[in-house]
Amino acid sequence: MCSYQPWHHSNITRSNAEDLLSKAARDGSFLLRDSESIVGAYALCVLYQNCVYTYRILPNEEKKLSVQASEGVPIRFFSMLPELVEAYYSPNMGLVTHLQYPVPKEEEPEEEPEPVSLPPQLPRRNFGLPASEGKDGCSTGDVRGVDVTSLSLTDTYLQRLQHMDISHIPDDHQKAIQDYFRSALSLDAELVHGGNPSLPHLKKLTMNICKHLNSEISRTLPTLETFQQVWDPQLSPGPGRLRTQLSADSSQSVSFRLEQLTQLLYSIEDKAKNAVFESVGYEGGHRKSLIPPVTFEVKSESLGISTKMFLKVDIESGKVYFKKSKDGPEDKFFVHNKILQLVKSQNVHPKLVIVVETEKEKVQRKEFVFDDSKKREGFCQLLQQMKNKHSGKPEPDMITVFVGTWNMGNAGPPQDISSWFQCKGQGKTRDDTADHIPHDIYVIGTQEDTLGEKDWVDTVKNTLRSITNISFKQMASQTLWNIRIMVLAKPEHENRISHISCDSVKTGIANTLGNKGAVGVSFMFNGTALGFVNSHLTSGSEKKHRRNQNYVSILRFLNLGDKKLNPFDITHRFTHLFWLGDLNYRLEMQSSEAESIVTKIKQQQYQELLAKDQLSMERAEGKVFLHYDEEELTFAPTYRFERDTREKYAYTKAKATGTKYNLPSWCDRVLRKSYPLVHMACQTYGCTNDIMTSDHSPVFATFEVGVASQFVSKNDPNTTSEGAIKFMNCVAKLTTKSKTKFFIEYHSSCLEKFVKSPEGENQESSNGSIKVRFGNQVELTPIISDPEYLLDQHILICIKSTDCDESYGEGCVALRAAESSYTEFQITLTHHGEQTGYLTGGIQLRTSEGKQTEKLYDFIKVGDDSSGHKGRGGDPTSKLSSAFPAPIDITNPNYMGVGLKCGSAGKGWSYSKPHKASPGGGPMGKDGNHGNLSPKKSYDSTRSPPGKPAAEDEYPAEMFDNPLYGSMGKAGTRSKDPEPQRKDQLVPPDAVFPFPKPPDSVEPDRPPVPTPRNRSYTCSETKPSATAPGASQLHLTKKPVMPSRSDGGMAASRPPLPLKSRAGPVPELQPSRPRDYRETSEIHTRQRHSPRSGQPLPKDVHPEAAQPPKIGRSVR
Repeated sequence: MCSYQPWHHSNITRSNAEDLLSKAARDGSFLLRDSESIVGAYALCVLYQNCVYTYRILPNEEKKLSVQASEGVPIRFFSMLPELVEAYYSPNMGLVTHLQYPVPKEEEPEEEPEPVSLPPQLPRRNFGLPASEGKDGCSTGDVRGVDVTSLSLTDTYLQRLQHMDISHIPDDHQKAIQDYFRSALSLDAELVHGGNPSLPHLKKLTMNICKHLNSEISRTLPTLETFQQVWDPQLSPGPGRLRTQLSADSSQSVSFRLEQLTQLLYSIEDKAKNAVFESVGYEGGHRKSLIPPVTFEVKSESLGISTKMFLKVDIESGKVYFKKSKDGPEDKFFVHNKILQLVKSQNVHPKLVIVVETEKEKVQRKEFVFDDSKKREGFCQLLQQMKNKHSGKPEPDMITVFVGTWNMGNAGPPQDISSWFQCKGQGKTRDDTADHIPHDIYVIGTQEDTLGEKDWVDTVKNTLRSITNISFKQMASQTLWNIRIMVLAKPEHENRISHISCDSVKTGIANTLGNKGAVGVSFMFNGTALGFVNSHLTSGSEKKHRRNQNYVSILRFLNLGDKKLNPFDITHRFTHLFWLGDLNYRLEMQSSEAESIVTKIKQQQYQELLAKDQLSMERAEGKVFLHYDEEELTFAPTYRFERDTREKYAYTKAKATGTKYNLPSWCDRVLRKSYPLVHMACQTYGCTNDIMTSDHSPVFATFEVGVASQFVSKNDPNTTSEGAIKFMNCVAKLTTKSKTKFFIEYHSSCLEKFVKSPEGENQESSNGSIKVRFGNQVELTPIISDPEYLLDQHILICIKSTDCDESYGEGCVALRAAESSYTEFQITLTHHGEQTGYLTGGIQLRTSEGKQTEKLYDFIKVGDDSSGHKGRGGDPTSKLSSAFPAPIDITNPNYMGVGLKCGSAGKGWSYSKPHKASPGGGPMGKDGNHGNLSPKKSYDSTRSPPGKPAAEDEYPAEMFDNPLYGSMGKAGTRSKDPEPQRKDQLVPPDAVFPFPKPPDSVEPDRPPVPTPRNRSYTCSETKPSATAPGASQLHLTKKPVMPSRSDGGMAASRPPLPLKSRAGPVPELQPSRPRDYRETSEIHTRQRHSPRSGQPLPKDVHPEAAQPPKIGRSVR
């Protein structure tokens, strides 16, 4: 466009365009915006009958523009947008209505200019011109001013030179410098005034002074380059070309040649270090661990008597010693492979249960209480490091990541910054016993960083080397003005990291200045995509709206990750995304409360202040960082301190316009977002106390991150059955006023290419939203069908419109959710950081035969230990049964396994599915590992009410999975007086699953649910079960009664047995096949209960075939 047009809204989002047109509320209102899907294209948005119609404007090869309007209308081409818009003011041009009322941009409040940290610049000088020129072209006053200034500029430097001792300088050099200041300086100044900043006379002077140095460089460079080539593993032609350029071309500036010489020396030093380190076996850490043995003092309770003991962890030997005194004998120990699991108590934080295997292959459960929870965490981290070191796995399945952010305040760092990387200070910190455990990846983000990149990288690498004895590799870095991010990794991970991408986005004034903005780095760690964003957002307590806009701009325009995922922004492109930086969100409080805030901080009353934290409030309203997680803030606000102390907040600042208040605030934050059902655990989150050169304190956070390996199937592709991923019954509810049709795109790294669904059917359209039903089943074919690979994959879903091919919402579904059977899901759809609707549906997974290997992050569990019994003797199943009586929950809260119903409204997804079947006929494999191992397994129609949003603390009634009840019949159908069925009649499962209903659907449309019976004790959780509408709720607050084997599961107080009960063996509650000890998270809660003795079965079903039935009687 050649000029400003009010109807052109540049890069506003689709939802903003719809809002503006809705406010206009007149048919024929229109605006133009940039296309979100095609670079260089536009979208014409027209309002008609309260609906927004969107038409693409595409350029052809000749840059001519055309509107993609209705079929049958001739296409016209235009050179300019104003010409196109003018033509479509006429009717009958193929649009729903002709253009009438342009919608202008909303006026934004003018931004106050922020202090911009630019490189230091010399003040502008007025330099003199030759006297003759001044007389001809200037007035007398001007000439006088120029002459004075000229004399001042020349005399100033001559006088400085006269006051210096230059006796040691050669005579010819003295004369050359004096001549330059007398005459050549004014000539250079004149050239600069005319637009030539090259200072040729200064260059001539330096070349003259350095003529011997220049010749020495030409003589020295070939020697250094040859010396460098000796250290290279491969002789590359690069250095030779460099030598030819530098040695032969002596016209290059001396500073350039010196810079090349310096870089060459640095390169030689680095390569020599690497070669020497490798020759002497100096690897500093992972394989030749320098972590010293650590001893913990604990208490062990036996028969109610507390005994002091000592646990010594020796990572190098892979042993844990159990000693009765600190200096006692080390005759009793367990090797790493005999330590089966660690179970953290939820009720008693310092308590830990260690599950070990004894000499007789029996499992023992040892309980210990540490001094505090931090010591317990240090012990767990050491054992996890020991497991990882001695596991023998070629590739890791879990890594630890350090994420740090620091606004350096335009000042250099102090000499010692090790506390930052050791996570020492306030908040959730690391125990001293874990000081020497290195992290796999370090990501450091800085703001207002005035150091050169090499100086800062060297500072960080030297600090890490002093802590861990490892020379970390710099994998990536990106800088935007004074905003910087860099990634360091262990040397052994260098070949595991690939597809590195870097980018930056400016969000300063008018989005053109880089004093505010973001830098980002992304890469693949084996098969897992990791992304990191370091941002410095707009400052000022009153500018939270502008900060929200900064966030959206960064989401939209930061180009990281897989470029094939074009419809998705960075929130969906990575398995794990970390967002760090000075986000500048403040406390929403009055300046008069400053002293009260400081008092609360000293008393560590953070909760009251956090209730006024702008970032927490904006997140709660869904305006920024939707579905991100942040660890609890348990440290003091990190801004604004007086420098060189952490005892006093400097919350006032004198400015020309008056006193400005900067209330103490948590400006520096670390947030993260992960795909559903992957492992992510925050180990530490806090700030330092002893780094005081800036008015901000450095913030640290460390994470356990589950990663997937580059999988290579060991199965024969000719004999392996083909896998399949089936999506069905999908219903989307979109927040939009667009009048268009929609389809779904499925993207994943496990697919050869993305797959499009057939066009959906728009069912309902209310004011501001539309409901779309995708009736056809979509089957995706993965490139590998092995469950070890497939269950770690995710399907990215994008709902697009047919008119402009733009996304109306994106989401993610985990294949692990469909591990055992057909699973219903509900995911929140987002676009450019805002919620745009939700999608419900069903997914089924078919994999080849195979089993999953144990993951390192499953070694540590969290359990609610409600009993003090210990298992001694017997098989692992009975051991765990006695060690962990029901109800018990031993799960990793960060790795959401395939439970009955799991999910989180805060994460934007939920899954619901039936219980896993018992070993006799369920989806378990022969070895007891979980997984959909049979490619011929049919759908299971037994499921919870569809469409209901699943919360973390909500479980459906287990009566759905009682084999006596079987299938609930056809969901979604309801009649007041259903016809009773014969007892011997079996209802086959539905061929097509009914469509799940959205959460806000009308209550009577829910499927029938049987009223709980007092004699059916099938609930394994102490949470209320879902019941039918209007039915009496049965609140289970006590521990469920566990049937004993002697009475066949019948309590004395229960009703008598029915007369028609069929005789037969009493099925046992416990599985007949031994269960693996690592599946303790699934004991009781994930097994289907066998039918109790005395309860009638369908006549056509033999008792032995009744667990679990695929079909059954429908109970109303």
